[in-house]
Order: sequence, then C-alpha cells, then structure tokens
Amino acid sequence: MSRNRLITLVLVAAGFGLLFRDVIAKLVHDWSVDENYSHGFLVVPLVVYILWRERGNLASSPSKPSWAGLVLIAGSIATLVAGRLGAELYLTRLAMLGTLSGIIVLLWGFGRLRRMSFEFLLLFLAIPIPAIIFNQIAFPLQLIASRFGETAIAACGIPVLREGNVIMLATTTLEVAEACSGIRSLVSLLTLALVWGYFSESALWLRWLLSSSRSLTSIACGSWSTGLRRGASTTPIGVGSSASAVHGWPTIPASRSASSSS
Repeated sequence: MSRNRLITLVLVAAGFGLLFRDVIAKLVHDWSVDENYSHGFLVVPLVVYILWRERGNLASSPSKPSWAGLVLIAGSIATLVAGRLGAELYLTRLAMLGTLSGIIVLLWGFGRLRRMSFEFLLLFLAIPIPAIIFNQIAFPLQLIASRFGETAIAACGIPVLREGNVIMLATTTLEVAEACSGIRSLVSLLTLALVWGYFSESALWLRWLLSSSRSLTSIACGSWSTGLRRGASTTPIGVGSSASAVHGWPTIPASRSASSSS
C-alpha cells in the first residue's frame, strides 16, 4: 500500500469516526442494555476477522473506483441529518452503513462492495429493529404461539378457549407474552446461523437453508414451550410454575439439534 493511499484511509477513517461518534456511542450503549442485541459486541470483531481472512480475495478483485460512491455518501449523510432531526436512531444507524458502502465504492468500486456484502449483512443484523417494526413482527408470532398452545392443550383433553393471544382455561386466563413468540432470540440466532454457515458450509444455498431453519426453529420452540407451560398450569403443579418458567429456554438446544441434523 502506497503512503498516499495509507494517509487517505487514515483521514477517511478519522472523518467517519468524527461524523458518527454519537451514533456509535448510542449503539454500543444499546447493545449493553438490550439483551436481544448484545451479540453486537461479537459481530464487529468477527467482521474484522472475516475481512482479514478474506484479504487475499479482496486484494485480488479488480479495483474500479466510482464517483457513484459520493452519491451514496451524500444520500447517507442526508439520512443521518433526517434521523437526527426526527430523533430516529434507526435512520442514523442505517446512514452509518450507507456511508461505509459509499466509501468502499468511491475508493474501490461496486465489485469490492459486492464481495463484502456478507460482512455488511452481519453489521445490519447488529442494529436494533425500531419498536414499530418489532411490534409488527412480534404480534403475529404471538398469535402463532397461542394457536400452537391451544392445540397442545386441547390435545391433552383439557378444555380451552383462545381469543387472539389470550388462552382461557377453566381455572385461569393466560396471555401469551411477547417473549413467548421467539422474537427475542430470532435475530441473534439468525446471526449465529449465518456465521455458522460461513465457516462450515461452502455452498451458498446451504448457508441460506441453515439460516432459514434456525429462524423457524426459534419460532417453533417458542410456540412449543408456550404449549407446555400453559398445559402445565392446569395440572396440580399450579399456575405459578407456568408463570415463572423461563421464556425461550428450549430454543438454543433445539437450534443446536437443527444445525447438527443439517
């Protein structure tokens, strides 16, 4: 690497850090307080390692710098400004990824950006989903879990009635909470599946199959545990044992089994 190119990279990195220092600080804080996205602390060093591992392939790819990168950078900075004015953290974080993409296109071209698409996908999965989108995903999954719970309880010969995500039994009424839907582990398991597929499977279609199976496993296990807990609440063990059960406890073991069977 020439001295001029090294100075350019240092200046670009410094400018990027200065521009997004508040965004990065808030993102790191969210990783530390939101257990659903604590995997973000592992994603960044993992991305750095993958880039280092693929440095030979990246260096061998043709470098075709494009001024279109400036357009990406300008659009991303406009998104950053809009996100700050509207107090929308998600936009500012997307702007950070957009700016990184623009820098890569400006310095090396779209071909290099395509080769780094996997790393950008991992970084994208480390960004917390906005609450409005999170709720739109979580509630349908709650309905699926409640239907599964209703079916499991009815199969045991226990009278049950369901309205939405509320399961009504003879002795009590129970609500299928957001944690029972599998949404809490969905993003982290998807990230794990992508990383697992990257290191263990060379075929692209096998990587996506593994990722999809992990996501479905997360939802299915949340529903399965819901049915067991809700059914247990009608037994002599009592409602208390059902309410105190840890949400999502079967998800990780079952996901490991799914990956092993793959």
